[in-house]
Order: sequence, then C-alpha cells, then structure tokens
Amino acid sequence: MPTAVLTDRERTAVQAYLRLLHTVRAAFDGPPGDARPPVVPPAVLAEAEQALAAAGLTGNEEEFFRLLQSWCPEP
Repeated sequence: MPTAVLTDRERTAVQAYLRLLHTVRAAFDGPPGDARPPVVPPAVLAEAEQALAAAGLTGNEEEFFRLLQSWCPEP
C-alpha cells in the first residue's frame, strides 16, 4: 500500500487533528449519565485550526482527509 510523504506542516496538521479526535473521543467516553456535556479544551481545537492554516489546508477538507488517510490508513 503506498503512503504519502507529508511536509512538516502537513504532518503537524495531521497530528493535531488526531490529538483533537482522541480528546473528543475521551470526552464522549466519560461516565454514562454524566449531566454535563463533554468539553474539548479550546487549546486543542486552536492547535488543530492553526496547524491546518499553516499547512494551507483551511477550507480544503478533501485534500486534508486524503493526506490523513494516506498517512494513517485504516486497518
């Protein structure tokens, strides 16, 4: 299976997105019946947005997800 060679900025964007994804998953995996909504720390979201902008991927989700899939293919 071919893999993409990402630039440093693209790799940073993918890593920031994965951290955001794991944070959101952890928030939703909290105790059942918890009355408060899951909270994603603003810094995690800001990091992902900044990394996407630095990689020139803001507003280009199709390209970003293509990079993500080629760098972290599903098993």
